Amino acid sequence: MPVSGQHYDVIVIGAGHAGCEAALASARMGCSTLLLTLSLDTIAYMPCNPSVGGPAKGHVVREVDALGGEMGKNIDKTHIQMRMLNTGKGPAVYALRAQADKVLYQKEMKKALESEPNLTLHQNMVEKLIVEEGVCKGVVTRTGAEYHSRTVVLTTGTYLRGKIIIGDLSYESGPNNQQPAINLARNLQELGFDTVRFKTGTPPRVNKLTVDTDKMEIQPGDEEPRAFSYETREYRMDQLPCWLTYTNEKTHEYIRDNLHRAPMYSGQIEGQGPRYCPSIEDKIVRFADKNRHQIFLEPEGRDTLEMYVQGLSTSLPEDVQQPLMRTIPGLEKVEMMRTGYAIEYDAIVPTQLWPSLETKRVEGLFTAGQINGTSGYEEAAAQGIMAGINAARKVQGLNPVVLDRSQAYIGVLIDDLVTKGTNEPYRLLTSRAEYRLLLRHDNADLRLTDLGYEIGLISEERYRRFTTKREAIEVEINRLRNTKVKPTEELQTLLSEQGSSSVDNAVELAKLIKRPEIKYEHIEQIAPPETLVSPEVGEQVEIQLKYEGYIKKSLQQVEKMRKMENKRIPEWVDYDRVTGLSSEAREKLARIRPLSLGQASRISGVNPADISILLVFIEQGGKSKAGVQNP
Repeated sequence: MPVSGQHYDVIVIGAGHAGCEAALASARMGCSTLLLTLSLDTIAYMPCNPSVGGPAKGHVVREVDALGGEMGKNIDKTHIQMRMLNTGKGPAVYALRAQADKVLYQKEMKKALESEPNLTLHQNMVEKLIVEEGVCKGVVTRTGAEYHSRTVVLTTGTYLRGKIIIGDLSYESGPNNQQPAINLARNLQELGFDTVRFKTGTPPRVNKLTVDTDKMEIQPGDEEPRAFSYETREYRMDQLPCWLTYTNEKTHEYIRDNLHRAPMYSGQIEGQGPRYCPSIEDKIVRFADKNRHQIFLEPEGRDTLEMYVQGLSTSLPEDVQQPLMRTIPGLEKVEMMRTGYAIEYDAIVPTQLWPSLETKRVEGLFTAGQINGTSGYEEAAAQGIMAGINAARKVQGLNPVVLDRSQAYIGVLIDDLVTKGTNEPYRLLTSRAEYRLLLRHDNADLRLTDLGYEIGLISEERYRRFTTKREAIEVEINRLRNTKVKPTEELQTLLSEQGSSSVDNAVELAKLIKRPEIKYEHIEQIAPPETLVSPEVGEQVEIQLKYEGYIKKSLQQVEKMRKMENKRIPEWVDYDRVTGLSSEAREKLARIRPLSLGQASRISGVNPADISILLVFIEQGGKSKAGVQNP
């Protein structure tokens, strides 16, 4: 148990998905770390959908794992279903998604935290940051205990001035009736941070025994073993199905009849909600032309009868919610176990952060997760591991690690937040990544494991396995480039069976695999390698060769943009003295203070002409037309 006045390298506030990754990263990097949480019983709690992954989000979980994080390993141990989505599309948008055993996920994450040698886990509410001369030096808790540190990571989720809203009822609360953090929210405002009010919500939970699944479509998991973590060697295949049903006109009419009682439309809710996860009442209003909406019934675990009603997020009054559900096929006799609700909370404006996730206003203070305006466990975990890494590196006197947009979806996420900000809860999408063919689900380890190893979060054994895999990919790609096969009868038959045209002359295996209908398994039949190739290696060989032309174009774009990213903006630049900038560009550049021309070019309202003017100003050493030079 920590003692008041004790000193740590890193203090992490909050043990949600961001806090867990931040604390584990800093502790594993050798920093003494204190993780403070409101309740030890809600570590890694899933207040909304008990799932991990999905489009873009699944990519992020793989990246967190490639860096040495915990989320992927934890969901692999505790899932009740695993599915690969978007398999009918290209590999850039393949997305792994797992349904979690909610309680088991929390239990296993708590065990990981408790077992970490450099990590102290303690239940207490932080009410104030200790800030001296603009530097964060520790925290003060509700009990009056003071803990001192060299850096602090703030991961408060939706708890800052949290308010639950159900119909015309509202009360101060964190998710699922937990304690809200009121004084800490006030303290951040006292420190000068700009905050916004956001809203998110969650659907009712129902008793499985009152659900008629015979009227629904079964959604089973994949039969093929799958995992998020590159370390997973044992796969859970005893999966539970989810179920699909739909709303109908009777549902929609019932909602319309009760819209006047919906807090979103009565003015009770002030916060901005997530665009990509609207409430059911919002769907009915915004998509009035749709005659039905998908509703998924998802088990919350193996040892509970609670089911999550995905697609029915609502803040309608409690007396409306059960009758509403009973208009849906399969839910005619459903019994509600937990009421759906909306929650409002404070978030800080993320343009107040450096790309390292350290705040510009208070040195040594990092923020991660929903406090930065994001939605989703995966986005939180991604920010958490980066904040934990950079808090530890600041303690160690090392430069921060900043992932760029061509390197990881995590880089896209953080750059979007700190450069563009967000006026609604931000959700990561594959469409936000301009280099998404490079940022695939399958190659996260090839992109990030070297970095994870260099940082100190990847073990020697894991790194050896990784380098062996990488070498095997290179060897097999070279074999396919340098091996030709003659147009034998066996080859022509195989090509015909796959609906592929015949060949007249000897052909390289690398050219054959570029054909859409030819897979690596067919290449193995045509010309087996001397050494057995693992499915992971075969997958990489096929993707890298099949999409080689597109990948090369993406890499050329990256190289072109890298010149802009490498052009740093000196600290002495005073935007008020840069003649010719538009007033909007001047105001936003001064507020966000981008580190490079590349980052500056992504700020909304900063146009190419502004960038050209700024480049000339920097290259001339800050000389304006009047001949004045900055110091």
